[in-house]
Amino acid sequence: MRMMRLAFVTMIAGMAALPAHAADDILDAIDQGRKAYQAGDLAGAKQSLDLASQLIGQKNAEGFAALLPAPLPGWKAEKAETASVGVAVFGASTASRRYTGPNGNEVEVRITGDSAMVMQFAQFLINPAIAGAMGKIVRVGSQRAIQTHDGSINMVVNNKFLVTVEGSADAASKLAYAQAVDVAKLSKM
Repeated sequence: MRMMRLAFVTMIAGMAALPAHAADDILDAIDQGRKAYQAGDLAGAKQSLDLASQLIGQKNAEGFAALLPAPLPGWKAEKAETASVGVAVFGASTASRRYTGPNGNEVEVRITGDSAMVMQFAQFLINPAIAGAMGKIVRVGSQRAIQTHDGSINMVVNNKFLVTVEGSADAASKLAYAQAVDVAKLSKM
């Protein structure tokens, strides 16, 4: 009886560490994929594992949304939006949020991950000649970024995430929003 209680408490504690339904859906899809594979149903296994991958992408996008900055003083923010596109279209998980300044100008901050395209864009930042042709190289905290001619910011974090800040606001506002992204937490994802 004591062993059953201990097993039950351990199971409950383990489930508490996972987000409610998302982790269960992911684990269910992985388990279905494993079972289909063991039964020789490769198409079913792939479909289940693709579903698990999509659910993980959605979970990542939700994590990105939590790292989008709060509105700067005098600005208002809309609710963050998330999306996850499967590997069929290069794959990407994104979170974005639109901010409106006191003068009506807007800034949108977007974090993109889970995409091979991010690694390709990182190659532009590594080569200063190419980065310089794309715009002005600036520092955003400890990160190197490109500020385009209209003031938009593009920076790659940890060679896995692309942070884009664009909109109708001035270059200084876009840079301020880029600096407000929690790059340290993003690097640890």
